[in-house]
Amino acid sequence: MNGHSNGTNGFKESAFSSSPVPDLWITGVGSQYPPYLHTADKFVNYAKRFHDTETPVLKMLMRLTENSGTETRACTIDLETGFGCQAELPTVEDIDVRFRKVGVDLTVQACRKALREWGGDLNDITHVVGVSFSSIGAPGLDYMVIRKLGLGCHVENVNLQGIGCAGSGALIACAASIRKRPARILCFACELCSQFLRHQYAEAESSTDLANMDIAGAIFGDAASAFVLCNEYGLDDATPKFQLLDIITKEIPRYTKKAVKPLFDKLLPSYLEKFGSDLKVADFDWAVHPGGEAIIVGVRDEMSLTEEQMRATRQIYRTRGNGGSPTMIAVLDLLRNMGRGKNHVVTASFGPGLAIEMAFLRRCRED
Repeated sequence: MNGHSNGTNGFKESAFSSSPVPDLWITGVGSQYPPYLHTADKFVNYAKRFHDTETPVLKMLMRLTENSGTETRACTIDLETGFGCQAELPTVEDIDVRFRKVGVDLTVQACRKALREWGGDLNDITHVVGVSFSSIGAPGLDYMVIRKLGLGCHVENVNLQGIGCAGSGALIACAASIRKRPARILCFACELCSQFLRHQYAEAESSTDLANMDIAGAIFGDAASAFVLCNEYGLDDATPKFQLLDIITKEIPRYTKKAVKPLFDKLLPSYLEKFGSDLKVADFDWAVHPGGEAIIVGVRDEMSLTEEQMRATRQIYRTRGNGGSPTMIAVLDLLRNMGRGKNHVVTASFGPGLAIEMAFLRRCRED
């Protein structure tokens, strides 16, 4: 659970919720992006078709779109025809119905990648944990994916909501809390942020409050990701990709970047106890949720990280944008395919509140 704090710099010992974990391994990872990759000018032209982009707030949003640091953003909408291209704004029902088709299909593709890498029998999955803020209807994403994948009635399922971009970290934390023996847990996240663009543009068009401008329309994209987490009793013959060692949750009082170092310093001693080595910040690769240029640069500078340590975060943000809750797992998926890298990995995701979920992982390899 998240705690509250009002101590020096907003942090007190009670502000942290640290979770010792049993022997847990990530045995399969998958991410899936939609086919459309749109440049900033495509989004600007899309907004101009339906809205007055010279109004103060929308004009500022368009300027941010052009200078956000993203070259392309992944999108399930082609921005030319079909959904979101009518004069009327999509209704809540329109958005929900589309998510239950397009979003579920995208999630299933990510799940199948993770399941294929895990290599086990689908009937051996014991739990499912899903997260999304793009749909809050019932049945939830967890049930819809279970049905689409053909998982059995024995599978226990959990659906997380209201967590925002911290979803990937929350999936890890929730799955790690499951103590059933054996446990083979399929976790997944999906967001279709592009479905809300017309509403975000309309809101900006009618607003005069520049100080509280919603920047989501300038940086968010669509994505799905998944992973399989096994405990020692459910590992069987699967080849682990990462060992999960420690998890911590923190509610952030004001600034995202200022929360990262206290959390890292809190987790590091227990991690060192397990490995008996003098690890420092420079010995970790970082899979950070790309919440925006300010967050990426802020975390990098606050922790004195190199661009090499943040390479996967930077590439996902530049080429796909901020895909919401699935993005940190997508960053981790990319990171493991970007050369040998470091043996140790820090994951961090940030959500509303703001809340931060951090975990320490160790790459599993023979040498």
